[in-house]
Amino acid sequence: MIILDTDVLIEIFDKRSEKGDRAIRKILDTGEEVGTTVINLHEILYGLQKYAKPVKDILQLPVLDYTKDDASLSAEIELSAERRGTPVRRTDAMIAAITISNKASLYTLDIKHFKPIKALGLLSLVC
Repeated sequence: MIILDTDVLIEIFDKRSEKGDRAIRKILDTGEEVGTTVINLHEILYGLQKYAKPVKDILQLPVLDYTKDDASLSAEIELSAERRGTPVRRTDAMIAAITISNKASLYTLDIKHFKPIKALGLLSLVC
């Protein structure tokens, strides 16, 4: 499964985005199931609703929930990165935990947000 990060979703929903077009082609070429996390869903819905954009398409995408195990893993990820002096955003730690727990790949256009997360050795970042 490929998890779409918020930045990828934004590009895909921007009908004039060449990045979005390339992302869709890459995703389709993999033949893998595609989804997002409940955290990414919140972020994209907030932006779409704020700017009065349609939300129906995003609601059709499979969404992975945030579980107790994900909460534990994301706290470990966040603390570990913080102790190494490379803090990560809490939501990025949460997205990484959900992705790792589901043995999925994260498709992001912003690798620097996830690079400090050492546990992402299990995760392939595609851009």
